[in-house]
Amino acid sequence: MKIRYKGTKKNGYLKILPIKFCICEKKVVILHTSTYFQLMQNAINCHREHQITRVTLWGALVNFLLSLIKMAAGFFGHSGAMVADAIHSLSDLISDVIVLIMVRIAGKGKDKSHDFGHGKFETLAALIVAVLLFIVGMRLMLGGMDKIRYVINGGTLPAPHSIAVWAAILSVIAKEFLYQWTVREGKLLKSSAMIANAWHHRSDALSSIGSMLGIGSAILLGGRWTVLDPIVGCIISLFIMIVAVKMIVPAINELTDASLNEVTEKQIIELVLSVKGVENVHALKTRRSGPAIIVDMHIVVDGKISVKAAHDITILVEAAIYRQFGFDTQISIHVEPDDNAD
Repeated sequence: MKIRYKGTKKNGYLKILPIKFCICEKKVVILHTSTYFQLMQNAINCHREHQITRVTLWGALVNFLLSLIKMAAGFFGHSGAMVADAIHSLSDLISDVIVLIMVRIAGKGKDKSHDFGHGKFETLAALIVAVLLFIVGMRLMLGGMDKIRYVINGGTLPAPHSIAVWAAILSVIAKEFLYQWTVREGKLLKSSAMIANAWHHRSDALSSIGSMLGIGSAILLGGRWTVLDPIVGCIISLFIMIVAVKMIVPAINELTDASLNEVTEKQIIELVLSVKGVENVHALKTRRSGPAIIVDMHIVVDGKISVKAAHDITILVEAAIYRQFGFDTQISIHVEPDDNAD
């Protein structure tokens, strides 16, 4: 499909006609500019939702299969650590389900009850997944401390068989691959929920490393060295909780309509001022809604130009912002005359 943007020059201003010519199967369809941007946004949202769903479903499948493998390895290999690791992998399915449901809702777009769309549902998913990640880290910490206390009091952790080590190695490789894939796609799609879910994959990989060290040490060095499992687990759990908090804070900020950072706001101002006809920008208000940003601003233009010319300038401003920040950006512009204009 070819898209043409019709424009002319008049009185020194680039006059953008609010239409799009879409040539599809030798038929010409004329679209209003706002309709065109809405169609582009819908297409992007559809592709984005499909990608997030695809990656998350593959992650859920791997989580389920790994849970079965590690559960069997823990049972036949007499490894309590591997059984606990299997339960951890199974619990990751909860975060997968949350991401799938919330991203589905977030992709609905605007409706009568949500004028700014449903983007914050994805942020809510990121918050829930991050909180679950913190809980996972806390449980690993408490479980590790209980095992260390048990060994200090004279207890001995059970010595496992080598099958449990191989299951742990498989888990580390599979979950780290899932982390790398999910976090890469999450950054590409600007999905905080996917990035938070990716860290669930890595937390599982890290806990499997602890299990692998404990099981391997017990096999090679003797039963008393199984204490390395909970020691390493406690260190890893602390790292997991720190990462969770770093994801919880921005999610809360976004849900409470915190402004974008100063660098981004400065970039928006410079971008708007670069548009011919814009003399000043003020009253800039920004916030984020899922992957999209919302921008409200006042622009100052020459008070002697017509309303149509001023409107054409706002279209140029919108187009510049769309190019820089994406078609899903929501923009509200109030035009003010420059009373001091010659």
